[in-house]
Amino acid sequence: MKKSIILLIILIASVSCKHKQETKVTEKEVSIAEKIAKANGFKNWKNVALINFTFNVDKDTTHFERSWSWTPKTGDVTLISGKDTISYNRKTVDSISLKADKGFINDKFWLLAPFQLVWDSGTSISEPITEEAPISKTQLNKITLTYPNEGGYTPGDAYDFYFGDDFIVKEWTFRRGNAKEPTMVTSWENYQDFNGVKIALEHKKPEENWKLYFTDVKVKMN
Repeated sequence: MKKSIILLIILIASVSCKHKQETKVTEKEVSIAEKIAKANGFKNWKNVALINFTFNVDKDTTHFERSWSWTPKTGDVTLISGKDTISYNRKTVDSISLKADKGFINDKFWLLAPFQLVWDSGTSISEPITEEAPISKTQLNKITLTYPNEGGYTPGDAYDFYFGDDFIVKEWTFRRGNAKEPTMVTSWENYQDFNGVKIALEHKKPEENWKLYFTDVKVKMN
């Protein structure tokens, strides 16, 4: 059961984040992306020395979790999952660490998606519009982040970010391969501040007994 859940999570939410952490979108698009990132404390990221977190998914009666320790400045990553511990550096991913890195990219994206808006290169970000959000049915601002058709672990995927006038994300839609219909829709809730980095700790699906959440989050600053 655990293997199937791991595969499911990687397939539905892994993203094309093997690009360099730089952005090549237009000035207007960067403005919206930066406002969302800054609302989540992006200005403090440069001082982050270490971040630890446990990624959890509860579905009906099943539970899956894996824990990470990440040093952003060096790229050192340690995965603890069950009885397995894997340490590697993201600059030298090999056949042994590839599966772990796919999991890391997935889990980090859920944790820090507002920052990925300005980190990832080669992406496109739509013009902001106002639209009815899929879960709350309220009018929210929306932008769509689309990954290129080549490169990364799951190329061509799209994410619709629904956010308030405070630029805090409230809901999002994942569309695999930029399909018209959503592959997954979840909430963004239970925001907490970790040394100036704001993180949504819970994501829920409407009308399903499913929750993705983070525990044991620690952000160590220089």
